[in-house]
Amino acid sequence: MSHKRIPKRRAAMAAGGVVALGAAAVLLPNANASQDGGSPDAAPAPRTLKAADASDLASRLAGLLGDTFAGSYYDPGARQLVVNVVPGDDDQGVVEAKKAGAAVREVDNSMGELKSGAQTLKSRASIPGTSWAIDPRTNKILVTADSTVTGDRWDRLESTVQDLGSGMATVRKSAGTFKTFVSGGDAVFGGGARCSLGFNVTAGDGSPAFLTAGHCGVAADQWSDAQGGQPIATVDQAVFPGEGDFALVRYDDPATEAPSEVDLGDRTLAISRAAEAAVGQQVFRMGSTTGLADGRVLGLDATVNYPEGTVTGLIQTDVCAEPGDSGGSLFTQDGLAVGLTSGGSGDCTAGGETFFQPVTTALEAVGATLGGEGTGAGDADGVGGAGDASGDGGSGAPGSGADDDGAADGSGAGTGDAADGTGVDGSDGSHPTG
Repeated sequence: MSHKRIPKRRAAMAAGGVVALGAAAVLLPNANASQDGGSPDAAPAPRTLKAADASDLASRLAGLLGDTFAGSYYDPGARQLVVNVVPGDDDQGVVEAKKAGAAVREVDNSMGELKSGAQTLKSRASIPGTSWAIDPRTNKILVTADSTVTGDRWDRLESTVQDLGSGMATVRKSAGTFKTFVSGGDAVFGGGARCSLGFNVTAGDGSPAFLTAGHCGVAADQWSDAQGGQPIATVDQAVFPGEGDFALVRYDDPATEAPSEVDLGDRTLAISRAAEAAVGQQVFRMGSTTGLADGRVLGLDATVNYPEGTVTGLIQTDVCAEPGDSGGSLFTQDGLAVGLTSGGSGDCTAGGETFFQPVTTALEAVGATLGGEGTGAGDADGVGGAGDASGDGGSGAPGSGADDDGAADGSGAGTGDAADGTGVDGSDGSHPTG
């Protein structure tokens, strides 16, 4: 990890940087612990894994299990991948999943049924102030309604959930309101809005650029690194609302040095590559308003109905955020880029649920690369592909670099109810954080 500060004239911003840190302690530099796993001969006993390794295994097992696969999640307490299966005539896939090191459990709802339920919600209950995501820990769809969902809109949501059938979905109320977190890593300014830089990247033509939230990208075409300052970057592509919330912003000066790192205030964390999130994984967020915060991934492929429109394909977490944090970086302790802050409800005093754009999806859509990707460089900083931050569960500091799974707090703390109580006090509900 480099601790060198980036000269202002180097102009690029370290992703997500801000001088004042939030409640979470500074990431510790020694975050390269190797996987603590059992030998293949120990099968079928579940293996201990890092969250990013568990995510890779889950992807492989989803194909192996086919229709019997009903989702998976990472248990940070046991440091294991838990795979849900629906009983079938052929249990060979289950045998293979156990041999591969997963803990297998039988559930009632298939992934097809859960996705069908989510589609019904989209067609019948796309109400501003609502969200939903499949929660593999409960094997149900977690539906969240913010404080604006009342009267006829609440009745419609509740009726739709009931029509899905018993045991298919749960509804939670959030005290805040869903909104994007624009308010004004490093702050970027444009068109009167303030957002946060997510990650520096290399555009498809080799020029330097950065990723931020799409709702920031549609708010202004040009962005500066100082309030009222001269523009240093121009929006190239932006998606919001719709299938994501991300924007590619190109630096105007092609000679700009855009380091692949997150500025933690008194040091930087090298970002080696992008990685998929795993339910139960610990992650860290950096934003220009609230600094550093951490929490757990609660759901994937979440749908959020912001006042501006519906956004799909997001990561749901219990990490706090506030206006101005939009676009900021979500990453793991050992330097993997996971998401870009979109929006949510609550604040960093009362807590709340927050949604993030997956970095992997954004990179693919805009044709950009991050860190060592595309160069054969592999993981910078010697960080092996394990990307999960989960070093230590709880809120607070990311542990000492112990396996990202280490101490964890409970297995996925707060399982799907992210929501609840989340915007108590607060403010902004579901909007992008800016």
